[in-house]
Amino acid sequence: MSRTPARRYWLTGASSGVGAALAAEILKTGAQLAVSSRSKAPLNALAQRFPGQVLVVAGDLTNSQTVREIGEKIAEQWGSLDTLILNAGTCEYVDARQFDASIVEHLIRTNLLASSFCAEAALPLLRAGTTPHLVGMASSVTYLPLPGAEAHGASKAGLPYLFDSLRIELAPEGIDVTVINPGTVETPLAASRDFSMPLSWTVDKAARYLFEKLNERPAEIAFPAAFMATLWPLSNLPARVKLAIGNRIVRSNPPIMDRP
Repeated sequence: MSRTPARRYWLTGASSGVGAALAAEILKTGAQLAVSSRSKAPLNALAQRFPGQVLVVAGDLTNSQTVREIGEKIAEQWGSLDTLILNAGTCEYVDARQFDASIVEHLIRTNLLASSFCAEAALPLLRAGTTPHLVGMASSVTYLPLPGAEAHGASKAGLPYLFDSLRIELAPEGIDVTVINPGTVETPLAASRDFSMPLSWTVDKAARYLFEKLNERPAEIAFPAAFMATLWPLSNLPARVKLAIGNRIVRSNPPIMDRP
């Protein structure tokens, strides 16, 4: 009796945080996993931990040529792809008193354009895959305007529109699309904030939840549930009330800039 081929994934932002934990969850199933990030050492360590299952395709995903080369490498090694999980991204905070448009430019390139480059490279491979699935990591920050999050929120707000539109166009080809809107997760990037966020999940808990939910292929995954239960009602309030809520959590110190 023939064996079912191992599912083939491409996961970006796999070197730390939710990405690293999600990579481990995927590999525990015996799947094949292509992993991308700018930091190659953690990816090589993952390959040593799961011998024969990991394809290291490190690189700067904001460079379209680099992404094309990664796509070509996956095509050469596997010929097809079953799931693409676009997890890579970063966050920087803006001080409106010293507004710097270069921060907006950087986040748009890192969070939105890089995901678009990866989708372009992966779609031909997904079309050749088995029950293909395209997954994009957005953010719950887009539900409610927050001080300092102008650049981060703007870059993340574009992702749901991109993927929701792709869902419509790709449905006739049998390619499912899921948008993830995470709330508060205790990632290394989040640890560098100069303010606390409530109801956080650990990266391991978030990864286990995500991997389980992805098997259901929903249009959207939003978590943690307690955080979302608080956020969703706020997101439906009038704009002036949203601004008043946002003003209450303005930090006393100038915002920091988080680097990838």
